Amino acid sequence: MVISGGGSKGAFAGGVAQYLIDEMGYDYDILIGTSTGSLLISHLALNKIDKIRNVFTSVDERSIFNNYPFTIKNDKVLGKQIGINHFNVLKSFLKRKKTFGESFNLRKLISDTLTEKEFEQLKYAGKELAVTVSNLSLNQVEYKSIKDFEYKDFCDWIWISSNYVPFMSLVEKNKYEYADGGFGCMVPIEEAISRGAKIIDVIVLETEVRGVNITATKNVFSLITNLYLFMMERNVKQNIRIGKLMAANKEVMLNFYYTPTELTTNSLIFDTEKTTQWWKLGFEYARLRNKNCNDFRIN
Repeated sequence: MVISGGGSKGAFAGGVAQYLIDEMGYDYDILIGTSTGSLLISHLALNKIDKIRNVFTSVDERSIFNNYPFTIKNDKVLGKQIGINHFNVLKSFLKRKKTFGESFNLRKLISDTLTEKEFEQLKYAGKELAVTVSNLSLNQVEYKSIKDFEYKDFCDWIWISSNYVPFMSLVEKNKYEYADGGFGCMVPIEEAISRGAKIIDVIVLETEVRGVNITATKNVFSLITNLYLFMMERNVKQNIRIGKLMAANKEVMLNFYYTPTELTTNSLIFDTEKTTQWWKLGFEYARLRNKNCNDFRIN
């Protein structure tokens, strides 16, 4: 299984994965995640789906940020809109921080959710789990396997994979600066094939064809998020194109699960009501997607 990045839209991926594991009975040997995908894969591999669903559908900004750089306002037409929290951003500048916000609460949440006992169980279960990170110092993408690290380090890599700088923490580890894996590879199909996968379920937290326009830029933060969204979409398309070419050459089966609608244009907003809906939507979408399919997979 490959799960792309997508912030709060990870709830949709969780719903898809739940259907594939619980209803279709799939047991994945290789799970690779980017950003929000990296937060899901350990629990999916453990079959602790109820546990991770409760986390994904209950988190809010305070669960993730110890310094939240945004304000959220309700617009009658456009819904929730992000603005700048000038006080928190100024506080970061005065403290000479490298980013607008910080996400140390997310690091704590990862440790609280994935226990050391569960980590040990996973590490020696014979499954391959890897998370995508972006090494900004070396200008390269890296994949961190659970087999290569102890508990604390692997939790760090999960956290790093999910740090959407400059809004979240820039992490220095092993004398290198790391950030969200999505900057380098949003949909790591190529890596899954390189690790020996022959049949891959790919959950892409974007629509296959864009159906809505991005809202107009209102401040520097919305400009940055719009620019990132533009670049990430190009990244997704390139990753999928490369993955399809490699799959054709290696005779690998790819099954894609895109979001059927545009869930949100700002995945840094965490709304528990919406994430609960998206999890259910992912489950139902996977059910409908597989309802009339003849499946020739080997578990």
